[in-house]
Amino acid sequence: MIRLDQVKLSIKKSSVADIKKKTAGLLHIRDSKISELIILRRSIDARDKGNILYVYNIAFFYSGDEDGLISKNKNLAKYEPKTFDIIKSKGNSEKTVVAGAGPAGLFAAYYLALSGQPPILIERGRPVEKRRADVDRFWETGVLDTTSNVQFGEGGAGAFSDGKLNTLIKDRDGSMRFVLETFVKFGAPSEILYDYKPHVGTDVLIDVIKNMRTELIRLGCDIRFETRLSDIEYSD
Repeated sequence: MIRLDQVKLSIKKSSVADIKKKTAGLLHIRDSKISELIILRRSIDARDKGNILYVYNIAFFYSGDEDGLISKNKNLAKYEPKTFDIIKSKGNSEKTVVAGAGPAGLFAAYYLALSGQPPILIERGRPVEKRRADVDRFWETGVLDTTSNVQFGEGGAGAFSDGKLNTLIKDRDGSMRFVLETFVKFGAPSEILYDYKPHVGTDVLIDVIKNMRTELIRLGCDIRFETRLSDIEYSD
């Protein structure tokens, strides 16, 4: 694939077809030679209030001499998409226990389940839909449920403060892309894969978490709510 940055289009005309046409014009090639165009990043250039632009970084396949096209255009580079590998488990009779169904706990359980080693997932709070009722009641009455609130419960603290998904860490192994793709798989909008500072609102995030839980159970996870880790017993 080929990568091209800084493709600018009006926010009023920015479909994939528009991006492909603009790219073809910039590179002086036919747009029919561009296929499987992927948006890598989208940001906004609002310096000219009368002409607000989307700025895209993209990757695409070129049905011609890719190396030759790159050599003619200094703004082009080879692009190799990163893939996050799930290492298959060799089998273990002991169940792993994941404590907490916040973002880290949910993804730890999901990774283990995909690897063939579904864990026991424990969470001191309640499922996200019951938790939402508890949180709404707190906001309306001020009465705090100490086991189910904006801190404790499925989804973690971020479930009720809108899920911010940006980080300054470089995605060296594709793991962050895997996280975003997982969110999209379970109902988040596809725009989070490329928006500069993506987030998932609480209204959508609740359904994403429920869908993820359904898949965890299908994969064999034993999920136990209102179960708190209070101590660890060591032996041998």
